[in-house]
Amino acid sequence: MVNDSLLTRCARRETKAQYELYRELYPLMMSICTRYERNRQDATARMNQGYLKVLQNLDKRRPEVPFEAWVRRIMINTVIDAFRRERERKSNEILGDPPNELPGADINEYLQHMEAEAFARMLHQVPPMSRNVFNLFAVDGFAHAEIAEMLGISVGTSKWHVSSARNILQQAIAKLAVNTKSTVR
Repeated sequence: MVNDSLLTRCARRETKAQYELYRELYPLMMSICTRYERNRQDATARMNQGYLKVLQNLDKRRPEVPFEAWVRRIMINTVIDAFRRERERKSNEILGDPPNELPGADINEYLQHMEAEAFARMLHQVPPMSRNVFNLFAVDGFAHAEIAEMLGISVGTSKWHVSSARNILQQAIAKLAVNTKSTVR
């Protein structure tokens, strides 16, 4: 059972307290997510999304509601929301453009010929904190827990920075691939 002192420290955004709460809630959150998600990676992603919502809404929790029940509801809602978004995305894919008109093939082709220097220039488009976390994770091979400890952030924040950096890089690569293709024509 989570004590009020820990929750107060988490509300003050103390990273050590947030990590302690994460460790305390991990079994509960993961058991919920693994019931709804097919693979462990998706379950972990949903768990981290839900945990972030828990942290962001600590001040909105009604004291008469038991904390674990409140967390359980947030986790279930997070999983269900993700399911709905995925279902909507899939229905849009079916109704949308055929795959041969999407730029994905061009991006993969471009990546095969891309130089390391060009990638380094793209990496500088990423905000500094996200770039640092991305480098520690993707280039240097550190685990999110190690990165979180090194930088004084939560594991969920570390994962968010990597995801954010990937999204920015994917957009930059797609833009560059499209520009390169239009220049060649």
